Amino acid sequence: MDIKADNKLPASIKPNSPERFVNRELSWLAFNERVLREAENKNHPLFEQLRFLSISANNLNEFYMVRVAGLRGQVSAGVDLPSQEGLTPHQQLDLVNARGGELMRSQQKCWGRLTKTLASEGIHVVEAGDLLFGEKRWLKQYFLDKLFPVLSPIAIDPAHPFPFLPNLGFSMVLELKKRRQKETLNALVPLPHLIDRFIKLPGDGYRFISLENVVALHINRLFPGFKVMEVGLCRVLRDSDIEIEEEAEDLVRLYESALKERRRGSVIRLTINHDMSPDLRSFLVHGVNAAPETVFALKGLLGLADTSELVLKHRPDLLFQPFAPQFPERVLDFGGDCFEAIKRKDFMVHHPYESFDVVVQFLFQAANDPDVIAIKQTLYRTSDNSPIIAALILAAEAGKSVTALVEVKARFDEERNIRWARDLERAGVQVVYGFIHLKTHAKISYVVRREDDKYQTYCHWGTGNYHPITARIYTDVSLFTCDAALCRDAARLFNFTTGTAGPDAMEKLAISPVSLRERLIHHIDLEIEHARKGGPGSIWVKMNSLVDGEIIDALYKASKAGVKIHLVIRGICCLRPGIPGLSENITVQSIVGRYLEHARVICFGNGAKLPSKQASVFISSADWMPRNLNRRVETLVPVEDLDVHWQIQEIMAINLKDKKQSWMLQADGEYRRVSRHPNSFCAHTFFMEHPDMLAPAADAVEVDDFDETPDLP
Repeated sequence: MDIKADNKLPASIKPNSPERFVNRELSWLAFNERVLREAENKNHPLFEQLRFLSISANNLNEFYMVRVAGLRGQVSAGVDLPSQEGLTPHQQLDLVNARGGELMRSQQKCWGRLTKTLASEGIHVVEAGDLLFGEKRWLKQYFLDKLFPVLSPIAIDPAHPFPFLPNLGFSMVLELKKRRQKETLNALVPLPHLIDRFIKLPGDGYRFISLENVVALHINRLFPGFKVMEVGLCRVLRDSDIEIEEEAEDLVRLYESALKERRRGSVIRLTINHDMSPDLRSFLVHGVNAAPETVFALKGLLGLADTSELVLKHRPDLLFQPFAPQFPERVLDFGGDCFEAIKRKDFMVHHPYESFDVVVQFLFQAANDPDVIAIKQTLYRTSDNSPIIAALILAAEAGKSVTALVEVKARFDEERNIRWARDLERAGVQVVYGFIHLKTHAKISYVVRREDDKYQTYCHWGTGNYHPITARIYTDVSLFTCDAALCRDAARLFNFTTGTAGPDAMEKLAISPVSLRERLIHHIDLEIEHARKGGPGSIWVKMNSLVDGEIIDALYKASKAGVKIHLVIRGICCLRPGIPGLSENITVQSIVGRYLEHARVICFGNGAKLPSKQASVFISSADWMPRNLNRRVETLVPVEDLDVHWQIQEIMAINLKDKKQSWMLQADGEYRRVSRHPNSFCAHTFFMEHPDMLAPAADAVEVDDFDETPDLP
């Protein structure tokens, strides 16, 4: 199935026309539709299909809480300034609500199909009418023991006003009638989110019933003396200033003063069951103060993100086959000594195909080594019970000088990050919180070691977070080096983030917001010059999102000059490829599959056709978005070791060769799946089978000959 990001495209687009850009919000929705398509991909095991559905639903929740909240804030504040593609906030909101409604209905259809397939595998999600006598008796006791003590039925009358329903709150809405009286009464039963949404029924099989069905079966016990006339369901999504801060900061900046004045936590989306009566719907909408356009009536299961609870460990046959990452041979060759391996030569680790344990081992080795005198570390996100935090605490307790740059504004991780910071400070770590107006997103570990009569510095540069859990499912690249210039640049960057002065001039590194954008445009301009002189101009880029208008225009300029540009953009892409006279030399590919594509890699041909020994190769922490280039501390790290240089180009070439999990962006914003054939080439499978790419393949991939024609089933 094709996926459209918008519905209009003129016959030609002028270079300065707003129509040269795809709308960011619609592009994100198109990405989440691609995620949902993986829930419909029968090449995946059944539980993995279910997991993709849950991810799609959860993604959409966050999108409404963050991006749609920002758009509604602009509309409420009277902001009418158009975005780069020429749409006002009100126009964007209308398009997003229409497209979001379609996506929610598609998710419900997918759930309906998956429940039938689950039943064929002996996993049943039953309704109240499907219960056996023994199951009903068991549920009665379950309700009394587990649910009745924690439920709080709330009658709404003049003495009991409508309560506040929290963000992501899931509630039952009722119309009640007192026996022998004519008057009706409305009531609510909030369903606690810490209780399992799906309750396994007793017996040898796998039969589940939803929490709301169990409560509905016993609702009379919550309202004795009343007759229940109607039971409805609702789920509320709200905005908040904390949630808006990261993903919607571009929206917030346009109405900052108005934002401070509006009531926090306004309803952004209210989903209800499709057959709720008009009277009960009116009561609910008025009670939560929801605007009509925020209400979505859905047929099916509200809160599809909860369906991940049905992924059972007891049925491994319905999951992806387990994959054990390989520990890097480069380190094993030196008996596990990270410092010795790095000192011999730079090396790269490709996660999750190679284990993140090497990063943890690097830090624990530093913590335990009596010759290590200092460690500096950026922390944007990591896990609970993080081994990274444990290593830093161990190092501080051993008397080493340890500095941790903790970003407390990492969206949805604020509380966890503050908790880490307190633990680190108690152990003697010098904790720095970075800048007020710049979010620190760079990924660096920096270790200083006493060797003979000198100090030797070792660095780890990453494209992903120091998070051992997500490192199992996110594709990222790590570079370990003791290159003197890069290590001095790392020291300058830490001094910039922990001190008050501006950064010293870097020797090799480019950082935002100081020089990263300029470095990128400089290299794009060099490729333009090569093409204009008749030589090959070539650019390969891999990242999560491409939004920045200035960078997109630079790529358009390069395309018009004849530079061949291949972009692997997982999520948002505001560039339109394949437009004659503007972008006919640009392809945009999105890979959505078993692993979340997260690495940021940039290759410039530097006068040669990629892949090439003379290419300029970089890894980065930054996507090409205004927030990353203007309002964050990010890194662009040159890769100069020839083996690593080739490995990264080979990773790019293999990604560009992928057909099985790839979608190609068309000029009109439509995404077209490259292949539906189960035996098509899959980059994820290739890397799982070849995790340790120590040298370039003999037959380097000719990507310019890449076949974009979709295979037929």
